[in-house]
Order: sequence, then structure tokens, then C-alpha cells
Amino acid sequence: MSRLFVTVCLLLVFDAMAQNANKSSNDFERIALATYVPNQIAGLPEEARSLLANKISQIISNNGMGGSSKNERFFMTCNVAVLTKEITSTSPSMTALNLEVTFYIGDALDEKKFASLSLQVTGVAASETKAYIDALKRIKIQDASIVAFADQGKNKIVEFYYSQCSFILSEAQAMVDQNKYDAALYKLFSIPTVSKTCFDKAYSMIAATYQRQIDYECEQLLIKSNSVWNVKQNFDAAQEASSYLVKIVPGSKCYGEAESLNQKMGQRIREIDQREWNFRLKQQQDDIDIQKATIQAARDIGVAYGENQPNVQYQYETVFLGWR
Repeated sequence: MSRLFVTVCLLLVFDAMAQNANKSSNDFERIALATYVPNQIAGLPEEARSLLANKISQIISNNGMGGSSKNERFFMTCNVAVLTKEITSTSPSMTALNLEVTFYIGDALDEKKFASLSLQVTGVAASETKAYIDALKRIKIQDASIVAFADQGKNKIVEFYYSQCSFILSEAQAMVDQNKYDAALYKLFSIPTVSKTCFDKAYSMIAATYQRQIDYECEQLLIKSNSVWNVKQNFDAAQEASSYLVKIVPGSKCYGEAESLNQKMGQRIREIDQREWNFRLKQQQDDIDIQKATIQAARDIGVAYGENQPNVQYQYETVFLGWR
């Protein structure tokens, strides 16, 4: 199967994926927010901190912004301030807390606030920790003010992708030009469907990037195979050379040369050792299998790259000092 045909298949598949995603989604689909509750919130008990993190996760999920727990540049967080604290004169005595809980949606990389919302909640319980929990439980995640806050943050993220699309695609192309294909695929797959133009361009670039990656890797693997084989041209050399050839992806630019080298090694082995050489390169599947496997392979590369990156750092000082 020709390299041109495979590339055309990829472009058609990615184009179909982009069209389907845009037909079935609204502008906010696939915006991903991470949950972040800093350890530095003064006086906040650990039990209350866990409840607060769960509240944020529910707000994110209920408003269609669910993401992974790491490497999300956009995040939702909050701060808690004690406005008043009283010990009741009742028997037994109770602790009454009036809290101001401020939620934020922001961009960790550019250190920008997209939206904020302050709520006041009161809790009364037998201990301060239980009073915190009682107060935070009173936050209603489906409250109209919270929904409006989430929508404001989503709108700001939409604006970000509209304004930054060309820059993001240029960054991805620069990575491709430096043979940093894994990083480029990660960046391209991270673009949500918030901008049809940007989304479509990204998917077109994914097809071309994956093709360039398998072409580049094919060349490198073929060089290694030839180097090993040309030194000795015996059975052991053929086995070592084949350990590189087996990694070559069908549809890559030099796949035909790899097949020729494999045939040459087989002929030589039969001449000098009188034994058959049964090594086979990876073979093309039918057209549908090629399309599915290629899409998944490109996505897997991007996902694996992202999972191996350090977690995005959300700076407490920037959020709660710089954002007030």
C-alpha cells in the first residue's frame, strides 16, 4: 500500500473525527480543569480540605469541565477566610463559624484569573473542625451563582483558544521541525473543540505529524539495521538487524527499503548457512484497521508524553495574593 494512500486515509479520518466532534458538541466540550486546594489555607482542617476538594470536583464535573488530575494548565481552586468565630453560651457549647469561600478559575501557565466567586456560609457544631464541615456542606454546587461563575470561566478559556490558536499551532510545528514529535502530538491533542477552526487545523497537523514521525523513525531504524548487517552479514547480524526492522511502522517512507534489506539478508543466510530466514516485517492491515490503529497510535504517543511530564505547579502566592 502506497505511502500517499495511507496519508490520504489519515487526513480523511482525522477530518471526519473533527466534523463529528463539532456536530455533536457545544463550544465548551472538552474544556478540562484540574482541582487544586492549597495546603496553605490558614486553619483549614484536613477533613474540611478534602470536602472542599470534592466540592470543586463536583462543580467541574457538573459544568462539563472534567479533566485529569495532572498537567492541566486551567484549574479551579478556592480560598477560605474566617469572617467570625464564636463559642456559644449553650450547654454544651458550640462553635459557630462564618466563612467566606472564594472560588477561582485560572490559567497556571500564564498566571491569569479568568473568573472568581465569593460565597458566605455558616456552620455550627460541637468542634471547630465539624463547624468547618457543616459550613462547607451548605455550598450548593448547582446554585445559580456557581453555574454563572463556571460559565464565565469557560467563556474566558474559549477566548483564550480563539486568540492563541495560531501561536499554539506554531509551537507544535516548531516541535515537529525539531523532531520532537511526541511533544507536538501532546500539544495538538490537548486542543479542545472550543474553536472549530483551531480544532480542525490541529487534527490536520496530527495526521501530518504522525506521518513525519514514522518516516523519521524508519530512517533511523534502517540506518542502524544496515550498519549492523554490513559489518558481518551472517545469521547473528541478521537477527540483530531485524530487532530494528521490526519496529518500523508500515506506511512509513522507507518501509520498502526495509523490505528489500530483509529479503537481501534472507538470501544471504540461505547462501552461507543453508537455512531459511523467516523474519517478517510488520504488515499492513485492511484499510479500516489502518485508520483505527493510526489514530490510536498517535493519541497514545501524545498521552504517554503528557503522563511523563512533571505536574503543573499551581502557585499559592500568585493565586491568593496576586488575584485578589
